[in-house]
Amino acid sequence: MSRDANVDDLVLRKYKDYYQDGPSEWRRLGAVDKAANVVALCAAVPHTSILEIGAGDGAILSRLSELGFGERLYAIELSASGVEVIERRAIPRLVECRRFDGAHVPYGDATFDVAILSHVVEHLEHPRQLIHEAARVAHHVFIEVPLEDMSRHSRDYREDAVGHINFYSCRTIRWLVQSCGLRVVRQVTTNPSKDVYAHAAGRKGLIQYFVKQALLTCAPGLATNHFCYHEALLATRER
Repeated sequence: MSRDANVDDLVLRKYKDYYQDGPSEWRRLGAVDKAANVVALCAAVPHTSILEIGAGDGAILSRLSELGFGERLYAIELSASGVEVIERRAIPRLVECRRFDGAHVPYGDATFDVAILSHVVEHLEHPRQLIHEAARVAHHVFIEVPLEDMSRHSRDYREDAVGHINFYSCRTIRWLVQSCGLRVVRQVTTNPSKDVYAHAAGRKGLIQYFVKQALLTCAPGLATNHFCYHEALLATRER
């Protein structure tokens, strides 16, 4: 695929075989938190049909299926290895999984109740393009990104290991969504669970979790300026 596909060639090469080893415990643990955020923000809106755009290895959809959230689940993913893993999972409630080019969603207008972009927007060269596509095919759009625009990062851009090229704060991701003609219905800042931190760094990870959680509770502005959290938003088209 070319750069016209909305994803940098370097990212495409990295993720081509990224999921070839199948599901991982790290992604499963992360998906528990991400699916919980989807449920928390989307439970009050219709969610019979759900499309995940950039579904990775299907961990989030698998968790949503376990929770009984959404009757018809759909997945699109640009990585061939991701599509293969999703298909092997045989996720209950998953209607189909398609490969796509990272820019154009292969469904008609207003096909779905909810479209999910979970930890996808930070990878995109043209994030508005895919957000517009999500809003075209779904009545509501759920977006989650890591909050990496913080004081602890260097002044200059540095290529990271996972292909992030866009870095957001609570405010700038909200502005991005609104600049696409969407109205933000709900927005929340979350800290990954204790299990995620423990899996990554054992006891040190647990200490980090409790410090970050306490700071987020007591001083959220200070917390998000110094540490990376996750920001989740539910948006709908302006009427």
